[in-house]
Amino acid sequence: MPTSSRFASQSRVPLPGSERKPFVPAGAPKAAKTPKVSTAVKTVPATGRIRVSLIVPPKQPLDTKRLGKLDARLSRAQFAARHGADPASVRLVKAFAKEFGLTVEPITQPGRCTVQLSGTCAAMRKAFAISLVEHTTEQGKFRLREGEISLPAELEGHVLAVLGLDNRPQAKPHFRIAKPRATNVSYTPVQVAQMYGFPAGATATGQTIGIIELGGGYRAADLTAYFKTLGLPAPTVTAVPIDGGKNTPGNANGADGEVMLDIEVCAAVAQGAKIAVYFTTNTDQGFIDAITTAVHDSTNKPSVISISWGGPESSWTEQSMTALDAACQAAAAVGVTITVAAGDNGSSDGASGDNVDFPASSPHVLACGGTKLVGSGSTITSEVVWDETSNDEGATGGGVSTVFALPTWQKNANVPSPTTSAGGRGVPDVSGDADPSTGYTIRVDSETTVIGGTSAVAPLWAGLIALANAQNKVAAGFVNPALYAAGAKKAFRDITQGNNGSFSAGPGWDACTGLGSPVGNLVIQAVAPKSTTTKKAKKGKTK
Repeated sequence: MPTSSRFASQSRVPLPGSERKPFVPAGAPKAAKTPKVSTAVKTVPATGRIRVSLIVPPKQPLDTKRLGKLDARLSRAQFAARHGADPASVRLVKAFAKEFGLTVEPITQPGRCTVQLSGTCAAMRKAFAISLVEHTTEQGKFRLREGEISLPAELEGHVLAVLGLDNRPQAKPHFRIAKPRATNVSYTPVQVAQMYGFPAGATATGQTIGIIELGGGYRAADLTAYFKTLGLPAPTVTAVPIDGGKNTPGNANGADGEVMLDIEVCAAVAQGAKIAVYFTTNTDQGFIDAITTAVHDSTNKPSVISISWGGPESSWTEQSMTALDAACQAAAAVGVTITVAAGDNGSSDGASGDNVDFPASSPHVLACGGTKLVGSGSTITSEVVWDETSNDEGATGGGVSTVFALPTWQKNANVPSPTTSAGGRGVPDVSGDADPSTGYTIRVDSETTVIGGTSAVAPLWAGLIALANAQNKVAAGFVNPALYAAGAKKAFRDITQGNNGSFSAGPGWDACTGLGSPVGNLVIQAVAPKSTTTKKAKKGKTK
């Protein structure tokens, strides 16, 4: 058979989980006007160029049962050697790309199971047997596909996901700007940390916190001015561009509010930590590529990653969720903690019925819900579930996944039954102050404002983990098993009042605030990794 028709002559197989539902505009903060689709739908020009990310299998699958074990942790180099992209799959993809006139981009991070291809829209249509159309919304023009991607039969099992053919907005930021009310109070991140018992005077020197951003940007002058008001030096912040994303500050009503909230909260509570902000495009491709890049970043080496973007599980394709969760598994394997906002639209997550937000619902991240916190100094006078739906100021996300099964470490948490046989993972795991009426004083685009949302809780917990990593002199890594252990109960303030719609708070874990809000110094003790090798050695000596 001639090489030129090797793949073209093969029968086609659908790529599992690649089906795209009809387009529904998404991606803007709730305060923004909902974008509308125009009646004009055009075919994408054949000569336009696209870059796609193909996810291929690893050389060896991860043993997910060992994630979180200190003696199973790998360096980034070890992970790349054992679990990087399968060479046989990469060779097939390269041959496929050559036949269809696609260019293979250089692979710069061997730990990622990602092969990027670029080429014209016409070549992509032919290679993946798809149609591409252009929709126009108030947010701009988007390239869309619907239905399944198909592959030549020889690639079956060698390509797990194809991301980037469709560039519709995938996620929205989970922050809420406080509405002016006489009853509102606000705190600096340092004051919130003090109420939650973060160790006074502790620093996170030597740690890097990674932040994933799907838009917006920061200005160094704002950071300098903000930290001056706190009496602290401004952090060292590095912008890392992914898939064409970059630091592009706009205005305080856009995604800048998310970016500045994330940087200012985590840097204020984890003084001395460096910040690496991974800017990417608001697509499933950009989101996943940013996470894999951050996890395998051997230059900045983040030990914890904060994510404050997401969307209902129903808004994601199965292939995208699987690929993103695999990236979070890789993070756990190399000792990187990922904290994720649980959403700001209560138990519905802004969709019909009950839904949980993804990637917060991944069982390999620490999902962060929200509370309404009142106190001063080191004293908390009241803390209940964040629920301001009556004031149109949101409520904490939380509920039960319909996609991910109940993890072993959550089996004694009394998570409500799932509505699907595949589901069961309860969200959130932990919580913290998120109500905009008790929000955080933040500087955005030369303005001081008060912002809340679970977007504040993910960087708050990321900062706490960075402090723990510095104090314990070892990265906490995948912390969920340790935090759900019986011995960690004292590390939380149990939130027992309030609801987020369908779920109510109560003693122990609940689908509003998880295990509760942090008792900082005890969380640091709880997440200190414990070696199992030493225990086994001791047992062997006693026999």
